[in-house]
Amino acid sequence: MFRSLGALVGDLLVVLLFVAIGFVQHGTPLTIQNLFLVGWPFALGVLLGHLAIRAWRAPFRIWPHGVFVWGITLATTMALRTLFTAGTEVSFIIVTAVVTGVLMLGWRAVALYVTRHERTPQPVELTSGR
Repeated sequence: MFRSLGALVGDLLVVLLFVAIGFVQHGTPLTIQNLFLVGWPFALGVLLGHLAIRAWRAPFRIWPHGVFVWGITLATTMALRTLFTAGTEVSFIIVTAVVTGVLMLGWRAVALYVTRHERTPQPVELTSGR
């Protein structure tokens, strides 16, 4: 359960970081209101991605869980931005896809590496029966 929540929080932090970096790059004030206004489609996409793939079953797996959560997040975000005329220029879609993909799959790769000892089978000790 904690890993599932951690994966959800990790993905939400990634999209929040992406939005914040975008504000800084474009000289837009970094306010809570701006973060919410631009970030809610990303957050909704993350939530839908986690629910659709049932990411809680293997929250750190890159394939298929991480890739599908990333893809659903990207598709949902762009659909909502199009629906609300927030802008979905091709360059924005490419940058969003690359940056969120690297970050969302990257943190999972780090998590898999850090927790690798938990997945390796432990040798069984044989007792002599004496």
